[in-house]
Order: sequence, then structure tokens, then C-alpha cells
Amino acid sequence: MKSVAVIGASLAGLYAARALRAEGFDGRLVIVGDEHHRPYDRPPLSKDFLTGTTGQDQLALVDAEETAELDAEWLLGTRATGLDTAAGAVLLDHGRPLTADGVVLATGATPRRLPGPAPAGTHTLRTLDDARALRADLTRGPVRVVVIGAGFIGAEVASSCAALGHDVTVVEAAPLPLLPQLGDEMARICTALHADHGVTLLTGTGVAALHGAGADPRVTSVELSDGRHLPADVVVVGIGVRPHTDWLASSALPLDDGVVCDAGCVTALPNVVAVGDVARVAGVRAEHWTSATEQATVAARNLLAGRTVATHRALPYFWSDQYGVRIQFAGRRGPDDTPRILEGSPDDRSFLACYEREGRTTAVLALNRPRPFMRHRRDLARATQPATT
Repeated sequence: MKSVAVIGASLAGLYAARALRAEGFDGRLVIVGDEHHRPYDRPPLSKDFLTGTTGQDQLALVDAEETAELDAEWLLGTRATGLDTAAGAVLLDHGRPLTADGVVLATGATPRRLPGPAPAGTHTLRTLDDARALRADLTRGPVRVVVIGAGFIGAEVASSCAALGHDVTVVEAAPLPLLPQLGDEMARICTALHADHGVTLLTGTGVAALHGAGADPRVTSVELSDGRHLPADVVVVGIGVRPHTDWLASSALPLDDGVVCDAGCVTALPNVVAVGDVARVAGVRAEHWTSATEQATVAARNLLAGRTVATHRALPYFWSDQYGVRIQFAGRRGPDDTPRILEGSPDDRSFLACYEREGRTTAVLALNRPRPFMRHRRDLARATQPATT
């Protein structure tokens, strides 16, 4: 293999490029990214960057020395618009094809949006430019912020806005935030973090419309599906993401909530692999930092081998920082698994719990207990299966 194109210049794409070089690939390496920025760390965007305690330079994932060592061609501010598998080329937005022997798909995900118009002051948060725009709106003085969606991004943004002194309301359509991930009992404990910090949480209702006023309408209120109106100066829509696969619709690759891959991140074409949020690996699409980095190593190895010689079998893991509390979860919780507190107290918002099924631990959850959590996470991983084979 003499040339590889990595489509996506964020975390997964960068780690794939690193892995290719680490595996001994010394051919032409081209990294294509639709943003104008070099790879940066996204998790701080909803936290320290939003509150102003972390600057843009601290987000960088690659420095000048590593950039030189990668010896890659960077095509930034460039969108991939299609994949011509017959010609072995990626089609770019300025009309020219990019030919490559191998392709890594790492285009990530794009935020879901509400139907209908979005007046000025309405934001999603996925990119550095998104975070800059939201931060600018939050520096206009105390404002009324409505966050739609109480998942990880929504809760983290609400936490940051509350820390900045804004009046914050969170709207969640589900009966409880994080219910699918944590189950009823543990979700209720994490839900209490909002009230602990003066944030209003409205559950069991959706959003009917956003309303604005003025010649260039700026958001003034959020109309809920139950008829209530919430005054708002800033709205943040955090209702999840969808894999960025639109540009692949006319390709020969199977798509199903992501690019369909085997357990080694290999698609139906052995010279095309997918990693990160865009990849559906062995039937599972994971939208977490750890998955993106771990998949890259396996995908690079298989791409260079021309077949699946390694598989990705990591234990699912995620974390979220909300209101000064680090929430960590690892494992595969079933709907009927029973949580049990191992140490600490939910009342103190600091505890370690495990989920059990027929006497066997299936998952572990911690609030502000990072060291014991990591120990139990390692034990759980050993009891299930290794990260790679």
C-alpha cells in the first residue's frame, strides 16, 4: 500500500494517522478535514473552554514536532463529497478526486437539530467554532439559558452556564436524564445534580417551537409540547448526534446508523476502514473518546494487512464532568441489572456502585471516585474480554 487518505481530521482521524505510521506505513498520507483547525480535543468545549478557563491553544492534540513526524499532507477546510470505490478515489468539494490505495473514514457525527426555524441565539455544540459562538453569547451579561436535552452535552453545558452565573433551565423529553445508560435508580441520583446547583430541570416534555423577535429575529422563548413558554435569551440544542454519512450515500458501502464494519473496523471493502463516531463496529456505534482512540489502532493494522487480522473488543466506557462531579461508567448494563453501592454515599454525590446480574458484575458506576473506579474497570475488563485480539 503506497497511499492512504484519512477522511476526518479530528480525534479518530489523528489517531488513525498515528497508528498507520506506528505500524510502519511510510507511504503518502493525506488527512482531509472540513474544519480549518488542526485536530483538537472536543470534551473541554462544553466545560473548561466554555467557562473560559481553557484557551484554544490548550485544546490542540498535535504539536509542530509531531506534525512533522507524521509527514502528512493536510487538506483542511475541505469537505469530502463522495467515495468512488471503482476508481479508488475520494471526491472533494473543490472538484478534484483524491486517489488512494486505502481509505480511513473518520468523519464523526453531526448534531441533530430541531425542526423549524432557529432564531439567532440558538446553538448546537460540536465544533470549536460552535463553542466560540456560544461563549460569545454567554459573555453579554447574565442571560436566560434554555438547554434542550439532558444527555452528556446538555448536562455539561448546563453546568458550565450555571457556573458562569446564568439562569438555566434544562428540558428533557424522557422521564429522567441518562435513563438508558444508568437505569432508574442511578439516573435519579445523577439528576439531582441539577437541583443541587440551582438549575431547573423539566422532564417528560418536548419542544414544539422556538420563537424570536426583531427584524433579525433573536430567540425570545421556547414553546414546549405541553403548551408552556420558557423565556430564553440563549438556547442550546443537545438532542444527540447522527453519524456523518450523507456524503457516502451513493457509494457501495453499506450504511446503517453509521458505516457498517466488522469487529476489526473493516467495511465491505478491505481497503476501506471506519473509526470513531461514524463507525458501526460489529453492530455497535460508540460515541465516546475512548472508543475512537482504541479503534484506530485496530483499523490501521487491518487496513495495511488488507484483511481483518485484529478485532476491537473494548469494554464500553464513558465519563462526564457535571457540576464539579466526575461521572464514570464502564460495562454493559442490562435493563434488569441491579445496582449496588460498594462505597461512599449518593447523598454526598461521591460513591462507587456496581450493576449485578445473577451474582455477576456487568457494569460499574462512580461519582467522584476515580481511583477505585479504575481498579474495578480493569477487573471487569479482565473478567470479560481483552481490548484487542
